[in-house]
This record gives sequence, structure tokens and C-alpha cells, in this order.
Amino acid sequence: MTDTTAATFPARTGVNSRKVFIKTYGCQMNVYDSQRMGDALARDGYEPTEVIEDADLVLLNTCHIRERAAEKIYSELGRIRLLKAEKAEQGIQMRVAVAGCVAQAEGREIIDRAPVVDLVIGPQTYHRLPEALARVDRGDKVVETDYAVEDKFRHLPKVTAGQIRSRGVTAFLTVQEGCDKFCTFCVVPYTRGSEVSRPLSQIMSEARALAAAGVREVTLLGQNVNAWSGQDEAGRDIGLGGLLRALAVIPGFARLRYTTSHPRDMADDLIAAHRDLPAVMPYLHLPVQSGSDRILKAMNRRHTAADYLTLLDRIRAARPDIALSGDFIVGFPGETDKDFEATMSLVSNVRYASAFTFKYSPRPGTPGATMDGHVDEAVKSERLQRLQALLRQHQVDFAERLVGRDLDVLVEKPGRYAHQRVGRSPFLQPVVMDATAGEIGDIVTVRIESTLPNSLLATGGAVPVESRSSGGAVSAEPIRKIA
Repeated sequence: MTDTTAATFPARTGVNSRKVFIKTYGCQMNVYDSQRMGDALARDGYEPTEVIEDADLVLLNTCHIRERAAEKIYSELGRIRLLKAEKAEQGIQMRVAVAGCVAQAEGREIIDRAPVVDLVIGPQTYHRLPEALARVDRGDKVVETDYAVEDKFRHLPKVTAGQIRSRGVTAFLTVQEGCDKFCTFCVVPYTRGSEVSRPLSQIMSEARALAAAGVREVTLLGQNVNAWSGQDEAGRDIGLGGLLRALAVIPGFARLRYTTSHPRDMADDLIAAHRDLPAVMPYLHLPVQSGSDRILKAMNRRHTAADYLTLLDRIRAARPDIALSGDFIVGFPGETDKDFEATMSLVSNVRYASAFTFKYSPRPGTPGATMDGHVDEAVKSERLQRLQALLRQHQVDFAERLVGRDLDVLVEKPGRYAHQRVGRSPFLQPVVMDATAGEIGDIVTVRIESTLPNSLLATGGAVPVESRSSGGAVSAEPIRKIA
């Protein structure tokens, strides 16, 4: 709902000097949303700052997936309240806005609980951010959480080449939002709404702008990104596989990724895209959540462990070198030792290259919160430690198998030290290499010499496979490493 209440500050002046500090919590989609909110605010005269004390506007873009994440927001608001009061004593106004999924879920309650907040705005209405702030400047407290009837993406300003370049040679691109799956542990259908796919033409326009500004790798985002559907220029229905094929021919793009996927939406054409398109990286995040059919049914996942494993066999047949990542929840209501051992068995079978693990946290308004059989916290903690240890060992094993191999790496940024560069492997791992390996934006072949706790180490330079300036296709010829 939209709610306004009188506030005390007068309207602000000197619009061209305003600065905004944006803090992002949660998933990659929130990172994308924060960037787009920043774009909208830039059109309204705001400049970004990384120093919260310098900000005229503090914007927290929130995540509501875990209870602890929501509580972090209120702790942060407590600190911001003190800063806002200090600035008020100096005659300086500071506005405070809460956006994202906590904003959508809790709405007016945020202002009631934290009166320091001037504006609450949901993830489907952030294109209205400048107008909402104008209402705040007129003396209102604003809650803007109605689901927008208009397409928010059409109302957001086009991102400039300079803004794109400032974010580096990789980019996120939201293509799908919302979820119709209604897993019993998840708040996403209630905070992000039902599944909606952006039109192909809109996606292609934004993608071409990214490529023209020098972006080499794009990650397509969606709560259920592989549920994306649309029509091509000939009016034919296509899915995410067809979208990847359309994006793969844009000059400049060398790498395509997507996240997060649902097992029920891995269509044949999408699996074939992994086989047919060199630009689609051999990495797939495909959450299973549990290895127990009984718990999967209670979660309303609508697949069995066997279904999931059969799907992975099909994916690996299409792309044998693919690295798999997953999500796991331990301690879902009713989970027994036998159920947990089924999860451990599935993990041992799959051998994930990476994974995200969570103790079950009841979210208000979800069916799981009212289920019987909630698991003791100590038991959840012990199971989580065991699961993480197994997954960590598999991650280490995967990384160590890459030692001695030559990998194509996209050079993304300077390293911690002047003589270093940092890039990403095809499998999404950070790779630390010598600065002579290539310029930022180049794709180079380097030999992996050793592993670090969360990255790979390559020594020496390399002949570039493809430079950022060339815009050509990645060479299929073997590249000789320079000693």
C-alpha cells in the first residue's frame, strides 16, 4: 500500500550537490536493483558516495530471505539514527530510505519501529523513487509498496556508457522477476510477486548498451531465471535457451551466465544451449535444498532427489565439464537424521564445485513457519557443520583438479598488490595472476599453479585469447603460455 505521514524537515535546496550512499544486502538481483536506483537518482541530481557521513540520502536495499538479515537492517538503522541526529544538530538534512524485500514485507512497520526512516519503497516500485523523495522533501513520510501496474523497466532511465564503464567489464542484467513455485520456506512470491518476464526487445536493448560500453560478461538474473519466456522477432515463443542464443551474437560479449534456476524449468533447449554456445560458461547454480524426498515434498519443491539427479545426468551429457553449484537448507521442520543423511548422500553423489548452505529460519507468512516439528537449533548447527565440511572438501577437490591446467580467464580488476590482476575462471572462481597476463577486459589463457582458500593462483603472463578492444570471437586455437 501507499502511505504518507507528515514529517518535520523542510524541502531541500541545492539539488546538484546531493550525495547518496547505497548499501546492498542479499542477492545479485539486489545489486542490479541498487545500480538502477542509483541511475534514477543520478538523473535527479544525486552523486554516489562511499562515505555514509557525506550522504544527503542513505538508501538500504534489503533482503528478507533470512530472519537475521532483516534484523541487521534495524541494527543498521539504529546507527544511522545517531548519524542523522548529529547532522541535524549541524543544520544538515539527511534522508533515510529502506528499499527491497524487507521494505515490501514490512512496509509501514519499518517507520513505526524505526522513525529515522523517511521512505519505504518496494522492489516493484523503485522506478518511482525520485517522485517519492520529492514527497519526502515536501514533508511526508512515504510508504510505496503497491505492486506497480506499469512496467518499471520502461520508466527507469537508460544507463549511460560512463555509468556502465564505472562498474567494470562484467554486468548483471535482470530478465525475470518473481516466483510462482511457492516453496513453503520462501518469502519471494510475497515480496517479489508472480513470475514476470521482461520482453526480448527490452533485454536486447539493454544488453547492446552494455556491450557497446565494454562489458565482456553478462549474468542474467531472475528469481527463477530459467522460467523466462518471450517471443522472438518472428513471433515465435522462446525460452531462456533462445534468449542466450540471441545474446551470444552481440559483438563484444564473450561470456554469458545466468542465476538462479529451478530444476523444474531446465528445458531441453536450455540444456542444448550449454552444449552449443561457447559463450555460455560451464557453470550452473541449480538449488536442490534437500536430498530427502519427504522433506522436498514438505518444501513443495515438486521434484524428487531422483528427478534432480537424472536432470544433472542430462546436463552433464550435454556439457561434461560443467561445474555445479547448489543451495541447501538443513533443519527444515520435521527433518530427521535419516532425512539429513539423504542430503549428505546426494551431495556425495553430485560433488558440487560450490554451494550455499543455511539453517532453516522461519519466515512470517510462509507455510513452513507454522509447521510442526521444528528442529532444535543445536541439531541444526551440528548438521550444518557436517554438510559444510563435506561441501568444502568437494570444493577443494574441484579446485585442486585444475592445478596444472590452462584456463581462459577474464581479467576483471587490479589485484591486492600492484603486480597482480584478478579475473574469473569459466567456473566462476577468482584467479589471481601476474599483471603482465593482460589488460582489464582481456580474456587470457593462464596455467593454474596452485590453489588458495577461495581462489586459484596463476603465475607468469599469457598470450591473450581475445582482447577487450578486438571485439572478436574467442579463438579456438590453443594458446601457448609464456613462461
